[in-house]
Amino acid sequence: MAEKSDKETLNITLHVYDEDIRTVLHNREDEQYFRQAAKLISERYGAYAQVYKGRKSDHTIALMTLIEIAFRLERERAKNDTAPYDNTLAELTAEIEAALKEK
Repeated sequence: MAEKSDKETLNITLHVYDEDIRTVLHNREDEQYFRQAAKLISERYGAYAQVYKGRKSDHTIALMTLIEIAFRLERERAKNDTAPYDNTLAELTAEIEAALKEK
């Protein structure tokens, strides 16, 4: 397997809430997703900070933000879970094949 060259990596700076974070991307095509993720984190952290700043620590606000975003991810994963359909199709296929063999 060939190693990726430096030309394939990309150094970017993401502005997340009130901080700039530098990161290296090994797949240039992922840049838009990293920028969208930084924007989502900033928006959600900002919403929690607006409500809880001064009443909760920055760490707790960050954790609340992470929980919400992880919840969204898990909910989307559950929506896109095709295992029940795959199992049903496998059962139906087996039944059809068994019925065809009987004839």
